[in-house]
Amino acid sequence: MSYIETPPDYRFPWYVRLFLANQRRRYGRELEPARLWARSPKVFAGLSVLYGALDRKSSPIEPTLRTLITILVSQINWCAFCVDINSATGIKRGLTEAHLAALPEFETSALFDARTKAALAYAAAITYTDRQVDADLMARLKSHFNDEAIIELTALVAFQNLSSKFNSALDVAAQGFCNVTPPTILTRTNKT
Repeated sequence: MSYIETPPDYRFPWYVRLFLANQRRRYGRELEPARLWARSPKVFAGLSVLYGALDRKSSPIEPTLRTLITILVSQINWCAFCVDINSATGIKRGLTEAHLAALPEFETSALFDARTKAALAYAAAITYTDRQVDADLMARLKSHFNDEAIIELTALVAFQNLSSKFNSALDVAAQGFCNVTPPTILTRTNKT
């Protein structure tokens, strides 16, 4: 149970009800984070538009890399819901159990190429509060991505930090989308 529950009979605005109906068609149920965000309908609408812009087909960041980034950020932020749904999405997008298992040690894994490792290192540097993006990391990133792709990559990491921190703070549980649970990078007991 999350810290805040949305009553089953809660009356959302019409446009939120349409969005939730689409989730029921796509996932077989409404997503708990959507029900929580939708308690502030205007914020929910803005968030939905931003997510759609970041997860579009014409993104310069390919779907599997977007998914690896969202899983990594979610693991760092202890978001069980995000790890669950993004891992399920990753499997649908062609990631394997081995990719998910190797994610905590992405820098040394042979499963990830230099481009993917650079993007994941960038996502980790942005997400961990005791790290920064330095000139070496930016040079590494620029050897694989143009400026527009780096801006979009940065936006994706920022969005996933927003989403996973929201869900983690409210203790939103996994909804059982993925049968493969990747290892966590940190555990709740390590949280400071």
